[in-house]
Amino acid sequence: MVVEMHAGLASDGGSKLKMLLTFVDALPSGSEEGVYYSIDLGGTNFRVLRVQVGAGSVIVNQKVEQQPIPEELTKGTSEGLFNFVALALKNFLEGEDDQDGKMALGFTFSFPVRQISVSSGSLIRWTKGFSIRDTVGRDVAQCLNEALANCGLNVRVTALVNDTVGTLALGHYYDEDTVAAVIIGSGTNACYIERTDAIIKCQGLLTNSGGMVVNMEWGNFWSSHLPRTPYDILLDDETHNRNDQGFEKMISGMYLGEIARLVFHRMAQESDVFGDAADSLSNPFILSTPFLAAIREDDSPDLSEVRRILQEHLKIPDAPLKTRRLVVKVCDIVTRRAARLAAAGIVGILKKLGRDGSGAASSGRGRGQPRRTVVAIEGGLYQGYPVFREYLDEALVEILGEEVARNVTLRVTEDGSGVGAALLAARTNFL
Repeated sequence: MVVEMHAGLASDGGSKLKMLLTFVDALPSGSEEGVYYSIDLGGTNFRVLRVQVGAGSVIVNQKVEQQPIPEELTKGTSEGLFNFVALALKNFLEGEDDQDGKMALGFTFSFPVRQISVSSGSLIRWTKGFSIRDTVGRDVAQCLNEALANCGLNVRVTALVNDTVGTLALGHYYDEDTVAAVIIGSGTNACYIERTDAIIKCQGLLTNSGGMVVNMEWGNFWSSHLPRTPYDILLDDETHNRNDQGFEKMISGMYLGEIARLVFHRMAQESDVFGDAADSLSNPFILSTPFLAAIREDDSPDLSEVRRILQEHLKIPDAPLKTRRLVVKVCDIVTRRAARLAAAGIVGILKKLGRDGSGAASSGRGRGQPRRTVVAIEGGLYQGYPVFREYLDEALVEILGEEVARNVTLRVTEDGSGVGAALLAARTNFL
């Protein structure tokens, strides 16, 4: 991981890790005050948020509204989509009494963007079912700013971020020792604060803080050291993005249930452990990760929940207890591997920063004075699946050693994509 991080910082295209510059060089510190807004557009729903912050890392109150995006707008024109979003913000703002002067807006846009500055970036390509051709290559913040102006709103985007950067911003707002953020949900990504002099592909880059947030896009990480199995190869072959997102396919919620399903299908083909169920197990993605988690966490003596899931969702009736135990074991192995690989990725970031106990990237402190390090972490897999969380935390201690691990905290940070973006708008406005 560290080798690939160096390669991605040295040149564009030098690594599977894109190591994208975000131009965020100042994170919220807890001293921000006022009312700020954000728009979170990352899928078929989008959200508008109003966040009121007070000095001392206090979020006084927040208001959130969620709206679905009509399907025709996801395939229409750029103007149509951004006018729809701007109109939703206008409706949201009606009745608000804090509209004096120009207002700062944080814009979380969770699609691949080539960042130009902290408040602008051009769309590389659409994902998640969107296909608005005239937006590709355009500055999405400018598109939104134009739509806001057309609605008569005195609002402008001051921070354009993705959800991982928002999570880091929110983590740093609460705790200034936060140096990285990781999302492990249906997908996965990470970002961290890098020294600007280590970003070789942008020599001469100057920031007030001497650092910049780098969006790793770590879901695309690949290495010959990753323990790839025949099931990973089968999974990769059946996805639309073959040979991409290799790390994500091993550790994220979108894929863990499918890996287990591929194992069960092979077992059904090569033995009679599931009776005649090979056909029902041949349907891709029939076993979702929430079902995998429920199977692993079934602690009833007769594994009744496992029996129910096998019967109702996998169409395997009357599986004996011995078979149900085997199913739990497979789900455990898939979960444990994912959690341990995610932990190794986090240690990779800490190692790059010299915070893994090796003292490699020294910052003027002696090796005898370990620094407290906080990693903000968000996502349903870590937050909602206790077994996954336990395995990840356990692996972190195992790799770092107990002494170093005592100084590393994984802090669950909720709603970085909404509140974090509003705080970044506050920070850029504050400066």
